[in-house]
Amino acid sequence: MPAGQRHQDEDVTRETRSGTRDGRLPSTSGNGVNSEWRESLSGKTGKVHHKRMRRRRVVVTGVGAVTPLAVGVEQSWQALCEGRSGVAAITRFDASVFGTRIAAEVDDFHAEDFLDKKKARRTDLFTQYAIAAAGMAAKDSRIDVNKSNPYRIGVILGSAVGGISTLCKNMTTLVEGKLEAVSQFLASMFITSAGANEISVALGVKGPSRSVSTACATGGHAIGDACRLIQHGDADVMIAGGAEASIVPIFIWSICQLKASSTRNDEPRKASRPFEKDRDGFVTGEGAGVLVLEELDAARKRGATIYAELVGFGSNIDAYHATKPDYESQARCIQLALDDAAISAAEVDYINAHGTATRLNDVSETKAIKLALGRHSGNLPISSNKSMIGHLWGASGAVEAIFTMLAMRDSIIPPTINYDNPDPECDLDYVPNVARKVNVECALCNSFGFGGMNSVLAFKKWHS
Repeated sequence: MPAGQRHQDEDVTRETRSGTRDGRLPSTSGNGVNSEWRESLSGKTGKVHHKRMRRRRVVVTGVGAVTPLAVGVEQSWQALCEGRSGVAAITRFDASVFGTRIAAEVDDFHAEDFLDKKKARRTDLFTQYAIAAAGMAAKDSRIDVNKSNPYRIGVILGSAVGGISTLCKNMTTLVEGKLEAVSQFLASMFITSAGANEISVALGVKGPSRSVSTACATGGHAIGDACRLIQHGDADVMIAGGAEASIVPIFIWSICQLKASSTRNDEPRKASRPFEKDRDGFVTGEGAGVLVLEELDAARKRGATIYAELVGFGSNIDAYHATKPDYESQARCIQLALDDAAISAAEVDYINAHGTATRLNDVSETKAIKLALGRHSGNLPISSNKSMIGHLWGASGAVEAIFTMLAMRDSIIPPTINYDNPDPECDLDYVPNVARKVNVECALCNSFGFGGMNSVLAFKKWHS
């Protein structure tokens, strides 16, 4: 390639990643959404190609969650709205030599409350969280699994790192020379599909099932993929979500090495500070979130309680960097969800942000929201649940999707806590410190993962 052409290509790449060459966002017109960027979604036509084939409508009829705030959905939701933090000093291992010595651990979880002792011995903690959340969701939905329908009910349960605790424990056993003590069930315990496998056994469902692993976007992708299966007739009910239990030495140490986690060890409850000027990184959390998705007519027919309708799903990848986000790609993902839902930017009443509290992510997400939603972004309440529950990795998107629907149900937007000093680069409304009463008819839930994996879910309030 000629040197001049190479330099020209590099300039184009820099402009694509960061807006104009002086760092400003591209100019906007009309409704405030950049026209050139909008046209680029469909190439040369200047229109977004969105083929909305006739498809079935999907609603959420059950939810279950295990979070650092509580074991259970309503208890977690109450704590979230009150602005309580689940972050504290790590108790799972001695982290005294670690740069980060805090995490958002799940307290008061007893596996035997949800599965028998034998099964508990043969499952990793992330799978136990998944089984517990799925059981809650199934009970909440009052779905009846019987001889006539198990092949029409499936499971998609994701995890970023699967049974890492079990793997580490057995690796230590092997290194110590205790070969015979390595578990014969290791393979089935640490694979990321273990959660989906065990949920299907526990509930007796035999439809389309799989695991998803797309880093921090896992939970959102699991829900979106499950929605597609119902929309296109491959299933009538899907049990979908994510689970994670990664508070182990090797994982926390690796995040310390990456310099991406908060080191505010003396004030753990104030450590996670999304979009705030003095933020210094995310706090790793753990838990699980599971939703029961159901075809609308079937849900109505059996008189199910409907939390919300899942109307849109966007998914893409940055193809840019392992850890640095591309705001333009994130904006495209938001637009894909809006197009899939057939709603305009002006119809969005709330965004449950990815909001990790890292320097790069929060600025990138702010730019993405501005680019995708134009001037409407300045009037839009946005908040980050991670300020209280930490970053649940593969479970984040699912737990936050549940909280998004509850915000619609109760007309309450949970706050972004620890928001003391505004960041000039993050200049939107992040609902600082105190929950806000707002009628939410339509909401988005963003999940932007390592490797540039992006997922956005769009929900509409259900009016019976």
